[in-house]
Amino acid sequence: MAKDEWDIPEHLQPDPSEFPFDIGAALGSIVALRTAVPADAFTARVLGTEREGSGAVIRDGLILTIGYIVTEAEGIWITTADGRVVPGHTLAVDQETGFGLVQALGSLGVAPLELGDSEALRIGAPAILAAAGGRRAAVGCKLVARQPFAGYWEYLIEDALFTAPAHPSWGGAGLIGPDGKLMGIGSLILQQGEEARRLDLNMVVPVHRLSPILGDLVTLGRVSRPSRPWLGLYATEDDEGVAIASLAPGGPAENSGVRTGDRVLAVGGVAVTDLAELWRAVWSAGDAGATVKLRLGRARGSRDVAVVSADRTDFLKHPRMH
Repeated sequence: MAKDEWDIPEHLQPDPSEFPFDIGAALGSIVALRTAVPADAFTARVLGTEREGSGAVIRDGLILTIGYIVTEAEGIWITTADGRVVPGHTLAVDQETGFGLVQALGSLGVAPLELGDSEALRIGAPAILAAAGGRRAAVGCKLVARQPFAGYWEYLIEDALFTAPAHPSWGGAGLIGPDGKLMGIGSLILQQGEEARRLDLNMVVPVHRLSPILGDLVTLGRVSRPSRPWLGLYATEDDEGVAIASLAPGGPAENSGVRTGDRVLAVGGVAVTDLAELWRAVWSAGDAGATVKLRLGRARGSRDVAVVSADRTDFLKHPRMH
């Protein structure tokens, strides 16, 4: 949804009187991102070739966002609160945390947000989840949970933040804490409870996950650690356990004979019943390149498959510097 098509309802916007800092200044540090991705990029089929979201300026010209917006991006346009448009470049995407970093290729004239102590943010604390566009694009919210989140795309974060009410344009939105500092970056919208009593939540990646790796991302464009094993599968979780919903074309799982509809019964001889258990078991096999032994269930019984894992980043286009 394009920003000019919506505004947050007034009653959901943050009330300046509830925060002891200049909301306008803080929200001015949130910028809009628009990216163009080649049609033959590995992620184009799932994420599209034109992506939009937000990001938070954390240093002069350095923007923190969520990685899926800028992965394999060949062109990035940054729009500031005052309407200035500046090109940018994907500096780094960290697959483990999900963070992405964008370097502006011109002066933004935007004051950076200081990184806060997201580990100390208490449940019930007032906060602001802000997309680019000032107060009309921000939601006054509260932290309602801190717990593990497992994604179908081989992703797990052990201490994700969950906020409510949910923001309708969550991708890359900045979570600003009660002290005016950046606490996290918006990743997803989730639904909890039955339809009659459904609660929409945003999942936010906390910035304390960034602090130990920021130096590497800025100087190396990656984190100096071995990559986790990647299988190239998308899994879903139901009452019966874990099933393969689809496969990355040409990925390790597809090449090893894993098929859509297979149920994952065990990894390395250890039974798995949910996504978190699945990804932890896969990653415990070693670094990228390790052989991951899966026991798969099908209509006619079960079978064992050995998948030689890969480094996910080897399948991605590396953007050229402008």
